[in-house]
Amino acid sequence: MKDARAALRYAKAILNLAKDSKEETAVNDDMLFISTTISENDEFEVMLRSPIVKSSDKINVLNAIFKGKVNNITLGLFHLLLDNKRIAMLASIAKQYVIIYDFDKHMQVAKVTTVVPLTADIEKQIVAKIVSLTGKKANLENVINPAILGGFILRVGDVQYDASISNYLNELKKEFDNSHYIPKI
Repeated sequence: MKDARAALRYAKAILNLAKDSKEETAVNDDMLFISTTISENDEFEVMLRSPIVKSSDKINVLNAIFKGKVNNITLGLFHLLLDNKRIAMLASIAKQYVIIYDFDKHMQVAKVTTVVPLTADIEKQIVAKIVSLTGKKANLENVINPAILGGFILRVGDVQYDASISNYLNELKKEFDNSHYIPKI
């Protein structure tokens, strides 16, 4: 990514500013909202990156979409980025903020792949188990994939536990393929 270092510097600065005013969680919610909004709307991202669209029009669009829904620190970031001609980096900055916020709060992302959506009770149990095993809190992301047939796949950081039926069937197939048992007739 071309401006990854600059995005990280802006994200760190915004996190420090938010910490000073004890609003880092609210700003994190804003950054998640901004990141989702931009990723779901290709035209919005094109408008932010376009050198043809005037800065005044960009700030008007940002205010129309986010004013009243985001923190004043986040609104200030919009103006700062426009003044520095870096508004195209907004999505990158939002993503970097979320990453460093989670790291700062000792949070990790746990991805659970299942065939059906998890219930709230099961989510709580999984998060509690992750905390007991790793000592860190986790944000749970549930991915639905019918191809696993049943069971689940849990991935926390770089550790993966595959308890899916499709994995079990693949392992069973390998055992049959590798066995050299020839039945007596």
